[in-house]
Amino acid sequence: MPFSVKLEKRLEPSQTMAYLVPVASFVLALLFGAVLLALAGANPWHTYRAMLEGAFGTPEQWRAGQFYSLTETLVKATPLILAGLGVSIAFRMLFWNIGAEGQLVMGGFAAGAVALWLPPMLPGWPTWTFLPIMVVAGMMGGAFWGLIPAVLKAYLKVNEIITTLMLNYIAILWVQYLYYGPWKDPQGYGFPGTALFPEYTWLPRISGRLHLGFVFGLIAAALIWLVLDHTRWGYEIRLIGENPRAARYAGVSIARNIVLVTCISGGLAGLAGMADVAGISYRLQQGLAVGYGFTAIIVAWLARLNPWAIILVSILLAALLVGGDQIQIVMGLPASTALVLQGAILFFMLGGNIFTSYRLRLVRSVPSLSTSATGE
Repeated sequence: MPFSVKLEKRLEPSQTMAYLVPVASFVLALLFGAVLLALAGANPWHTYRAMLEGAFGTPEQWRAGQFYSLTETLVKATPLILAGLGVSIAFRMLFWNIGAEGQLVMGGFAAGAVALWLPPMLPGWPTWTFLPIMVVAGMMGGAFWGLIPAVLKAYLKVNEIITTLMLNYIAILWVQYLYYGPWKDPQGYGFPGTALFPEYTWLPRISGRLHLGFVFGLIAAALIWLVLDHTRWGYEIRLIGENPRAARYAGVSIARNIVLVTCISGGLAGLAGMADVAGISYRLQQGLAVGYGFTAIIVAWLARLNPWAIILVSILLAALLVGGDQIQIVMGLPASTALVLQGAILFFMLGGNIFTSYRLRLVRSVPSLSTSATGE
C-alpha cells in the first residue's frame, strides 16, 4: 500500500531536536560545502583544515604564544556580537529591526564627531574623559537612528521593516558625504577619510588588534541575559513578542516598550560602530559599512536569539571570513568560498528549524471510493 510523507505539528517544541538540529544542520552544511569544493577541484579536507588554521592558528603557533589568527577572528566577531545582540532584543518583541547597519554607521559617526571636534573645543579637559564620552555618543547615535522607526511604528503603525531598511542607506550615504567632503583629511593625499583620531581616543588593545570592544560585547550579552530572563521588564518584552493582545490586556504599554527596546537595540549597534572606528581604523573611512549589521540578523536567528549563543555564532561566522582569506592566500581559492559556506550553514540551519516544531510522519494513502469502484 503506498505511503505519503506529511509534516505533523508537535504539541510542544522538541527540546531534543532543538539541540540536535543545529548540530546536524552544521554537519550537513559542511558536507554540502565539501561537495562544492570537490567540484571546484579542491581537496575539502585540506581546505577546511586551512580555514581552521587561518581562523584559530596552529598548535605550533599556540605553543609559541602566537595568537594572531585567533585575535583576528575575535576582532571580526566583535561588531557581529554587539549588533547581533542589538537586533536579537528587538526580535524578541517581534520588532523587525533590519537597520543595524545604519545604526552601526551612525554610532561610528557620532563617536568620530566627538574624537575629531570635542578635544579642540575643550582644551583643558582631562584626556581620559573623551573615550567614555565617545562610548556614550556612539550608543546615542545608534539609539537615535533606531528611535525614528520605533516612533513611526509605535504611534503611526508604519511598517518597521521598510523604515529601518531605508534608513540604512541614508546613514551610509551621509557618512560617505562627510569623509569625502567636509570632514576629509586635507593631508590625506586625496584618499577619502577623516583625519586620524587623537591617540587618547583609541580603545585599549588586549592582544594584537583585539580591543576592548570585545569585552563590551561580553558585558552586553550578560546584561541582556539578565534583563530578559530575570526581570519583570524582560518578561514584558517576551510577552509582547508572544502575545501582544495578552500584554495589552495585562496593562503593558506596547508603544513605550517598542521605543525603549529599539533604542537599546540601536544603541548596541551604535556601540559596534564606535568600537570599530575607535578600536581599528581610528578614523571615519570606507570599511565602516561592510555588512556587519546585515550579518548580525543571520547571527541572531542562528543563535535563536540567545545572548550566549550569539557570541558563539558570531565567532563561527567570523572564523569563516578569516579562514576564507587564508584559503585565498594558501590554496588560491576565492575568498568568496567562505561566503558560500556561510550561506549553506544559514540555509541548512533555517531549513532544519522546522523539525523542532514539526515531525515527519508516514501516512498510508487510502484509495478514494471512486477509484475503488472503477478499479483504477
